[in-house]
Amino acid sequence: MSYIGFPPLPDSFESKLSYVYDPQIAVKALKDADTKLARMIDRIGPYRLRDRSAMTPFQALLQSIVYQQLSGRAAGSIHARVQALFPRKRPTAKHLLAISDDSLRGAGLSRGKVLAVRNLAKRCVDGSVPSRVRLKKLDDEDIIQHLVQVRGIGRWTVEMLLIFNLGRPDVLPVDDLGVRRGFMHTFGGKTLPDAKKMLRRGERWRPYRSVASWYLWRASEL
Repeated sequence: MSYIGFPPLPDSFESKLSYVYDPQIAVKALKDADTKLARMIDRIGPYRLRDRSAMTPFQALLQSIVYQQLSGRAAGSIHARVQALFPRKRPTAKHLLAISDDSLRGAGLSRGKVLAVRNLAKRCVDGSVPSRVRLKKLDDEDIIQHLVQVRGIGRWTVEMLLIFNLGRPDVLPVDDLGVRRGFMHTFGGKTLPDAKKMLRRGERWRPYRSVASWYLWRASEL
């Protein structure tokens, strides 16, 4: 599953710009490492990733499941209705387990997504989905392996969590359609690149592949 970018941040959550890495250092390192990417960076301008750390991992993953296979506008409407089922529109795993299937379906979730969000909530409550405190102590690949066990969550979904919610600097989501399009626009070619080609090029972007990915998303929009 892939989107071009990531679902928009709901109005009920704060948006702030704070990073566990220095964006200016990251951008300079990328420009020094890759001339073609440097030209695209200059064309796009300053790095402006929207930090979603105000959302809990449960909230971020819930949103991601809601958005799967839907257009942004339709998914946003459904997500707003799902949020409205929770006190103060702040989803928690325990509250979700108390909501009836009929209410979740009434908000617009398919049967498959109801099963997925319930599985996510159960795993958050029983601890098999790590808390934010525990996630901070795990490396990227360990987090991916933990979370792909949840119904409806694949590697791409966890990569988005790593970039936007946990602020990890070195994630390259090679299955994301927007990143692949941006790569093609930046480095040439008539067809979308495969994962091997992107990973090979991406070696020169370490340890700031998340920042490079953001620029590739923006490149896909040009």
